[in-house]
Amino acid sequence: MARNTDLADLAASILAAGSDDREGTGLDTAAWKACAGAGLTSLTDPETGGTLDDAAVLLEVAGAAAARLPLAETDLLAGWLARAAGLAVPDGPLAAVVTDATGGDRPAGAAGGALTGGGTHGGIGGGTDGGTGGVTGSGTVSAELTRVPWGRSLAAVVVLDGDRVLVLEAAAARVTEGVNLAEEPRDGLTLDAVTPTATGTAPADAATELTLRAALARSLLLAGAARGALAASVAYAGERTQFGRPIGRFQAVQQMLAEAGSEVAAASAASAAATSTAQRAGFAAAETAFAVAAAKARCSEAATAVARIAHQVHGAIGFTREHALRLVTTRLWAWRDEDGTEAYWNDRVGAAALAAGADGLWPLVTGRP
Repeated sequence: MARNTDLADLAASILAAGSDDREGTGLDTAAWKACAGAGLTSLTDPETGGTLDDAAVLLEVAGAAAARLPLAETDLLAGWLARAAGLAVPDGPLAAVVTDATGGDRPAGAAGGALTGGGTHGGIGGGTDGGTGGVTGSGTVSAELTRVPWGRSLAAVVVLDGDRVLVLEAAAARVTEGVNLAEEPRDGLTLDAVTPTATGTAPADAATELTLRAALARSLLLAGAARGALAASVAYAGERTQFGRPIGRFQAVQQMLAEAGSEVAAASAASAAATSTAQRAGFAAAETAFAVAAAKARCSEAATAVARIAHQVHGAIGFTREHALRLVTTRLWAWRDEDGTEAYWNDRVGAAALAAGADGLWPLVTGRP
């Protein structure tokens, strides 16, 4: 994947101001408006001329900056789902929801939800954690959506419910606030007899593609956050002195930083390979599913190692709330389990390898006959 340096520089300049706010936990409204104005919230929309590769560059930068923005949720997930159903993409911020009625193999951890409306068509769930509800005969929707990313700040939620897609205004929802380990919003939304602003027919295997898209996006964010933690650690090791010299000149510290560097390189390579495969072959291809599974597993593994080393290098100061290191390390800890754990995706890697057999494994790994 060729890196779009101009795009990376633009994104970094926009997100730099937000990265200085160490106490903020909600949506960075100023950064969101700047990103939307620069076209960074719809990079995968075919009409903009952007690509998945461009979105990958943005997400890595956002991960490194610990940006408080639903960039992946709006563009790669909700935006894609709306377009795939033939619907206009509403103004963001957005999130995508997959319901219990949709079924399919989703990452473990679904919290579900309480039925709040009867109906004739399945259930309406929330986030990646499911939920229940119903579409009534009058066309209104009642639902409990659980762990919706950035729920309190959303303009709309795009819901995949079985074979249909619904767009629901988030302003109509009652919000039960929740957060992940990094204090990013993961909210409950309650909807009572609301009318969808748009409905459409979902493409085949939409739930599977959403799962893969979410895992790829999370891999890219993890790779970026790992790079941010490494950069902070290298800088600190060059500034902090002990026994008359910077700690970065001690061999033990150098070895730890080298290990972290190798983990960052592996995560970046895995996520870049998965992005390139998805861009070339599409998300329906078996090779894309394999590449995304490998990328998320590897990036989750790297997150654990890089966060550990970063805190070892920083010592006690890195554990304080006032220090910026926690902004990236708490994201590494939270994101490594979101959209599928390391074990979940390693299981998929193993299953794909077994299914490919002796003759099919090499082409699956390399993408070549």
